[in-house]
Amino acid sequence: MSDEVAKAVEECARAAKAAAPSLATASDEAIDAALTGMASRLLDAREAVLEANRADVARAEQDGMSAGLLDRLTITEERLTGMAEQLRLLTGAPHPDREIPCDSLSGGLRLVERRRPVGVIGANYEARPNVTVDVASQLVKSRNGGVLRTGSAALGSAQRLLEAVIAPALADAGIDPGVVQLVPRVEREAAAALVRFPDLVPLVILRGSGESTRALALEAAQHGVRTLAHADGGGVLYVDEAADPAKVRELVFNSLDRLGVCNRLNLLLIHSAVHDQMWPVVSEALAERKVTPSLPPYDHAIGYEWALDSDHEATVTVAQVSGLPEAVSIANEQTSGLAAGIATENADTAAAFFDGYTGTGVFWNAPTRLLDGFKLLAVPETGINLDRVPGPRGPVTYTDLYVRQYAVLPADR
Repeated sequence: MSDEVAKAVEECARAAKAAAPSLATASDEAIDAALTGMASRLLDAREAVLEANRADVARAEQDGMSAGLLDRLTITEERLTGMAEQLRLLTGAPHPDREIPCDSLSGGLRLVERRRPVGVIGANYEARPNVTVDVASQLVKSRNGGVLRTGSAALGSAQRLLEAVIAPALADAGIDPGVVQLVPRVEREAAAALVRFPDLVPLVILRGSGESTRALALEAAQHGVRTLAHADGGGVLYVDEAADPAKVRELVFNSLDRLGVCNRLNLLLIHSAVHDQMWPVVSEALAERKVTPSLPPYDHAIGYEWALDSDHEATVTVAQVSGLPEAVSIANEQTSGLAAGIATENADTAAAFFDGYTGTGVFWNAPTRLLDGFKLLAVPETGINLDRVPGPRGPVTYTDLYVRQYAVLPADR
């Protein structure tokens, strides 16, 4: 890693830490005013933001970026309006209680749980400009400073969003705009630098491809930095023998509206007893979405994530299974554990599937595309955490970005 890149990241981290008290002590009203200001400024600066994004997209096309990744990179008029609407919804979301009474203690004392911001949280994410606004707004709502590092393809869009939307809205609300920093470097080394400053940035949100995210998580652990990692994805749908063919067609079709996202349909498991009956409706839905089925014998792992394959994004793996136990075993052991759904009209079978699947999101006659902070919780997310240990799991939102502090006080205070 070059000293120049490491220095640039460290400067951002120190600036965010210096400004963080301005955000930590801000009133609820100031926080929400900043978010409202971001929504308004995003619409006011619409053309400037779209212009910067068009330049990013043009460069990416020249560099040969795949259609799915280009879709992630692009801000359309509709998506920009949606970003503003999400900011307004976040403004109206309740602020978590900063103190929660716990218990009375002997000696005239009482116990209180206090929720405090982490301080400064880092975020490394792929070339998706909307994530810049999603993460920055979540950090502001949770009163945490931030150091954001995005993929080089989206850096121009991210810089315009910071300069024209985020920073001025914070300043207008009386909050030091330095609380949100964007790493200005395009080198991949900047991501590794971000996880090397435990005293400045003790927690980093990691989003991106599985291999790169796992490598960064390992690097972070070696430097004493904690991570919330969104490394792998890929939705699973199990078609039970009691499934409704019309619902199966709808589920397959609705799960493939976007191919470059983690919660799309990736693996379709069909009960062998109904495979021949279901295949016409499944193949029709796939054809309508221009998606190709990958059928056995495979030259890839059954849980291979097609969204990360720039040459074969429009693919879904299809397999026959003997029944629910085999489907659950495959979903648990051979996929990322992001999300799995079951198509069935049998409530007992659905309950057994829910009890058996250990992943982050489980769905009954519903698409895995719903595993998203905005769709489930009506607020943006910083990512979807797949950890199998206690802590925030699933869509991570502002309510998860705090540390717990116990306080013992006199009972009459």
